[in-house]
Amino acid sequence: MKVLDRREFLRGVGTAAVLALGGSLKAAGLGDGRSRKEPQKRPNFVFFLIDDLGRQDLGCYGGMFYETPNIDRLAAQGMRFTDAYAACPVCSPTRASIMTGKYPARLRLTNYIPGARPGKLLSAEYFHYMKLEEVTLAEALKEGGYRTCFVGKWHLGDKPYYPEKQGFDVNVAGDSSGAPPTYFYPYQRGNRSLPGLEKGEPGEYLTDRLTDESLKLIAQSKDQPFLLYLSYYAVHIPLEAKKELIERYKAKAQRLGLPDKPHFATDEDWPKTAAGDEKWRKTLKTRILQDHAVYAAMIESVDASVGRVMKKLEDLGIADNTIVFFMSDNGGLATAEGQPTCNLPLRGGKGWLYEGGIREPMIVKWPGTVKAGSTCDEPVISTDFYPTMLEMAGLPAKPPQHMDGASMVPLLRGTGGPRRQAIYWHYPHYSNQGGKPGGAVRAGDFKLIESYEDNRVELYNLRADLGEQHDLVAERPEKAAELRRMLHEWRKEVGAVMPEPNPEWKE
Repeated sequence: MKVLDRREFLRGVGTAAVLALGGSLKAAGLGDGRSRKEPQKRPNFVFFLIDDLGRQDLGCYGGMFYETPNIDRLAAQGMRFTDAYAACPVCSPTRASIMTGKYPARLRLTNYIPGARPGKLLSAEYFHYMKLEEVTLAEALKEGGYRTCFVGKWHLGDKPYYPEKQGFDVNVAGDSSGAPPTYFYPYQRGNRSLPGLEKGEPGEYLTDRLTDESLKLIAQSKDQPFLLYLSYYAVHIPLEAKKELIERYKAKAQRLGLPDKPHFATDEDWPKTAAGDEKWRKTLKTRILQDHAVYAAMIESVDASVGRVMKKLEDLGIADNTIVFFMSDNGGLATAEGQPTCNLPLRGGKGWLYEGGIREPMIVKWPGTVKAGSTCDEPVISTDFYPTMLEMAGLPAKPPQHMDGASMVPLLRGTGGPRRQAIYWHYPHYSNQGGKPGGAVRAGDFKLIESYEDNRVELYNLRADLGEQHDLVAERPEKAAELRRMLHEWRKEVGAVMPEPNPEWKE
């Protein structure tokens, strides 16, 4: 017969019986007699990062053509941010800002890897990797007892800088690739496959496969705090989707009469002054209508995957202790490389410092803390995730790690509190989408954009003019001067590298 020790016996009969027998919890060796709660388990984190998803691509942000019921449900369960920003209008710098809590300019990682397009100016030099000496979010959480899992697109350096070198216990599909060679198995470029996806089934779709791998990792990690950083390659080019979904959206567009409507703006002059040679500039145009069937099908696959992950958390009984983040790394592709989406009312798109290039869809679900269906219009930026998640996990900041981000916990709790004076951007490069080297600052409702080619500035009141159509420089010269001074002082503080004149440039 099994002999029970004192603790096992007391757990069996219950503490009420001990007290009824005239004993005490303290005497029984079960504490000091006061009611105590079990130590709260650290929350799990699921971070969805979607590639090139525009702010207007979701139903919960006003999208009218694409179908995103699962992401819309996530927004209804959490807080939707109306003024959330990526730290850069292209991918790699934003991804580094999430991992480090630092502005790309401070990291000297200011363009996608490896990207350089010369023009009137030479592209500023930058690191083609995230340096190993940076203390990443994954490293900070791992030190705090978390299992850290990375799935999907990394694009922060070649093999010596892969996720497993930057604090992740598990890496599935993360390498130096900025885009998959194809979204259908086998996912190969020459003899090179995405790590961990060497085996698969013919016809398998990449977005689905990444979700399959994520569900396995969630099941394996459920008994300890974990970070699942699920970074989909979608909806980045190449534009490829499941045939049956494409056909459904083609039929939907026909049913709505969209093929007969204008698809592109014809009266804008900004593409004529964009970066690149004349032949290339002629390919630039702004899409003003959402009806791209392939792009819509890619979004639906992402949305279905988000739903599958959320269901897995529920099925395992860990949804109430899992904080979910949803974000995009830059604006939707609207001006070049196929122009699959429309960002209106936002101006521009990926590769531009206008709102269409940097303002993102962002959702946070924090069960028991965030009010379901709430919204926040306080400007936040991708550097903010790092300090936010450390505070949520009850972990200290990582000195001497400099932090440009500000914790969003007061906003998520609904307690408000003082916020930063301004947020900044530094993009000293020519983008593949036509954008030119420049910088920007947002302070309150005002945003200033400065061109590095000719030092010209634009000033907009975003609260009154979300589409950045009315330049206020002539009307508010004092405000333009104030923001320009702030931008220049910030560039000095972070050590921003500026582009140099191109000696071979001819007007």
